[in-house]
Amino acid sequence: MVKIDQAGVPERETARRARPMPPDERRAAIIAATLPLLRRYGDDVSTRQIAEAAGVAEGTIFRAFTDKHSLIRAALDAVFDPTSTVELIDAINPARPLDDRVTDAVRILQTRMASVSELMMAMRLHIPPDDANGLRRKALARTEMLHRALARMLQPDRDALRVPVADVARTLRLLVFAGSHPVVTDGRPLTTKQIVSVLLDGVRKREAS
Repeated sequence: MVKIDQAGVPERETARRARPMPPDERRAAIIAATLPLLRRYGDDVSTRQIAEAAGVAEGTIFRAFTDKHSLIRAALDAVFDPTSTVELIDAINPARPLDDRVTDAVRILQTRMASVSELMMAMRLHIPPDDANGLRRKALARTEMLHRALARMLQPDRDALRVPVADVARTLRLLVFAGSHPVVTDGRPLTTKQIVSVLLDGVRKREAS
């Protein structure tokens, strides 16, 4: 005999039902399911494919997002958001030698660069013209977040550098970007060791001969 719960639903059916998610969690789960599909199909991905990957009904997507374009923009926004990257950089132990800290930071930035580049290539670098100005402003703010995090990482060794830590942070990010971009490097990206060497050999104070 199947027992009926207080809501009048069979207990077995209740057990099978997923826990209702708060709206923000539901949106995050849909975005997480969308990102691998964008890397595979680009803008051609369908909401049906997304719904299947997220384990939800297709209508759930349109309750969380206005349309497919809104979902894709939210997914791109999540990838470009540097918050998790900044947290990883801030977690680097400031007591470790400068070379080791910079090596860790370069690896973190290279991982971010690979993720962003892969997605942008899959999306054919398409940015809606009416959103271009807003995206530029947001990109500048996010770049500044990364610069500040890198400067904090470099700060303990500021006296060993010939230039301000803010300039070193900017140079480091640019080196990683140029040295890791698949198009800029013609498919031959710089290694972590090469980037660290180019940076530190260029900005550290030299002993007087």
